Amino acid sequence: MTTSDTTTTTTTATATTQGDLEKLVSDLRGLLANKNLDAVPEIRQLRQRLDDGMHSVRDSAVRAAQDAARQAKEAALAADRYAHDEPWRVASAALAVGALIGFLLARRC
Repeated sequence: MTTSDTTTTTTTATATTQGDLEKLVSDLRGLLANKNLDAVPEIRQLRQRLDDGMHSVRDSAVRAAQDAARQAKEAALAADRYAHDEPWRVASAALAVGALIGFLLARRC
């Protein structure tokens, strides 16, 4: 997986998560906007508390998604750098893993 693939994947995941959160917030606001609930005096306070909580959760989710995307990008860049700096080690490790898998599959059949 290349750095651009990782970046694209994390960006897509972030956008999907943010879209899902926005839909949830929209659905909850629609429910709270129901005029039948205006007869209950605590509803206005509840609406404000929920709205504040949703903003807080939304901000936290966006920050967490951005942090995860940043960490994934940094990990991909570090792996890419290592592969370029130590190509023989990477090739040797790939060969060893391939040989181990081949050995295990040969024993199984």
